[in-house]
Parts: sequence; C-alpha cells; structure tokens
Amino acid sequence: MQKKLIALAVASLASGAAFAQTNVTMYGIADAGYVWSQGDALVTGTNKFSGIQSGLLSGSRLGFKGEEALGNGLKAIFTLEYGLNIDNNSGVGSTGGLNARQQFVGLAGGFGQIALGRQYSPGYQATANNDPAGGALFEPQSYMTAQAGNTITPNSAARWDNALSYTTPNWGGFTGKAIYSFGENSSCTVAGVTVSSLNDRCVSTTDNSRYALGANFASGAFNVDAVYQVRQSVMPAGVNNNSPLWGDDINEWYVGGSFDLKFVKLMASYQDQDDKNRINNDNSTWTVGAVIPVGNFGIHLAYAQTDFDSGVIDGKTNGAMLAGTYALSKRTTAYAGYVWTKNDNDSLGLGPVGGVGAPGETNNTFTVGMRHSF
Repeated sequence: MQKKLIALAVASLASGAAFAQTNVTMYGIADAGYVWSQGDALVTGTNKFSGIQSGLLSGSRLGFKGEEALGNGLKAIFTLEYGLNIDNNSGVGSTGGLNARQQFVGLAGGFGQIALGRQYSPGYQATANNDPAGGALFEPQSYMTAQAGNTITPNSAARWDNALSYTTPNWGGFTGKAIYSFGENSSCTVAGVTVSSLNDRCVSTTDNSRYALGANFASGAFNVDAVYQVRQSVMPAGVNNNSPLWGDDINEWYVGGSFDLKFVKLMASYQDQDDKNRINNDNSTWTVGAVIPVGNFGIHLAYAQTDFDSGVIDGKTNGAMLAGTYALSKRTTAYAGYVWTKNDNDSLGLGPVGGVGAPGETNNTFTVGMRHSF
C-alpha cells in the first residue's frame, strides 16, 4: 500500500512538471479617446471631425500567446491577437470576420524562431522603436506613411498574411528578421469573370507576394534599425493582368535610430518608397523626435515630412506633434496631444485621425484619452 502511495505521489509530481512546461497568457489593451480635428480647405476633403476613437495611443486588442517546452531547448509557440474598436463595437465577435493583428504558430530555440501565419514585417517594429509616441495613430510618421501607402509603418499595412518568417537569436545586441509573404493570387478572375487568356497565371505565387529583411542593434542607450521590403508584381484586386499600369514591384527601405540621454531620448528616421508601376506612389518621409521624462509624466515631440514624387502628386505634407502622457499606474496611462498638419496643394492630402485631410489644407487636431494594459 505504501509503495502505491509513493508511486501516485511521483506520478502527480511528474504530471505537475509536464503542466509547468506549458504556458498560455491572455493579454490586451483598452484604449480610447476624444478627437477634435478641423482643416481650412473649403472645397475638398472631410474637413471636420469630433468624436470618440479607439486605439489612439496604442491599438486596442485582445491576445493569447503561449509556449510548450519540447525538450533540448526547443519549444512550440503561438500568438493569436485581435484588434478591437471599443468605440463602435467592432473587431472580435463582430460581423465580417475577425480583425487579426497577428496569428501565427512556430518553433523557437537556440537557433532563433521560425513562424507561419499573419505576422509583423520588420518595418513595424523598426518604426515603433524610433517613434516618440511608439506608433500612435496621431504621430506624424505613423499616419503619413500609412496614408501614403507604405508598408514600412507602425500600422496595419505592416502586418502580412500567408507569411513565413525567421528571427535570429540576440547576438550581442544584434537581431535580424527575414520574412516572405506568399501572394497566393488567382489572376485569371477579373471582377468575377474568368479570362481564359490568363489561365497560365491562375496559380501565381509571385503576384502580390512580399519579402523583407530587417536588422536591429540595441546596446545600452543606443538603438538603430534598418529595413528593406519589396512588394512583387503588384496587382490590385479586380485589375486585369494585362493592364500596363500594374504588375511591377514596389521597393521600400528605412533607417532609423534613437539615443537615450536619460533626461531626453532623441530619435530620427528616413525612408523611401520606389513604386515601379505606371500609376506610381513614389514618396519619402523623414522624421525627428524626442521624449522628455519628468517623473511619471512624459513629453513627446515629433516633426515629419512626406515628399511625394508621383507625377501630378508631387508636393509635400508636413506634420508636428506635441503630446503628453501621465502614468497613473504601471498599467494605466492618460494622454493628450496636439497635431498640426500642412498639405501642399499638389500633395495627397494627409490627415492625422478621423479622415480629415485634403490638398492645400492646414489641419489642427486635439486629442485626449486613456490606455489600460492587462
């Protein structure tokens, strides 16, 4: 009888050890604020907005991530993370499908990490690293690059479907990432009609595929990022493959860095997009910024310029941000900000939030809100 009790106790301990190797974490962010935005254009654009918006400082989300030890330092990993718009009841559980930020499965170990699924391209983390507001919706580099059609941005365009990625271990402060997103494009259907002359391209794996290389070096107060991303044989949905306007690559590159002097953190970046399609969207963006910590309070400053060079659209958009954050606790932050945007007459007409922005417009935006992380 005593031997049986000992055997049961050992089995119980072994079972507990097995469970200890499996770890699942639920996490999320709830963020919402009030926005008032108005421009001075009289003819074009949506020139006024007043209302509540979700995810101003950080995108509201609900996520699950976990890992299981497989032995010899190898582990299985997964992340399922979904966006929430807590202002209008959309996102997870709404009609129209899931709003996935990330959803992937993979393996990690001493060799680094390999993952499959919807993932961030290197451009996402690079821009967030060197952004004085961490990629907030109202930060100039964030909304300018997103609305200019770039994928090197801290916005949704930097999340790639059907992706295979490899991330290196941290080698003395250096990490690298390579990612390939399969196009999985069916090219013989145009606006719902099968075009027989295109049948040889019905199972294309290159149209609308993407690949990227990213490198980060962080040591002490110093951080630098470099990114190169390519969208291959770009064919928008519903466009005939024989169209002379599309089918070429869009190349992007980025370099950015930051230096933390304790009393102020300085950062800057430059990026360029080369669109080889006939209807092109060439542009470049530079930004400078700073974060000044004062106890629980932070002052965030940024200035950016996007310069368009795509035929008729060849003007500039300039934007500046002054924002403040206050840590009410480790998980709760209050924030407020002012954003100024100036669009040239021949610019694309960018605006920070609420869809406000038009060529030739000067825009003023104010926002105040709260973010809670869990």
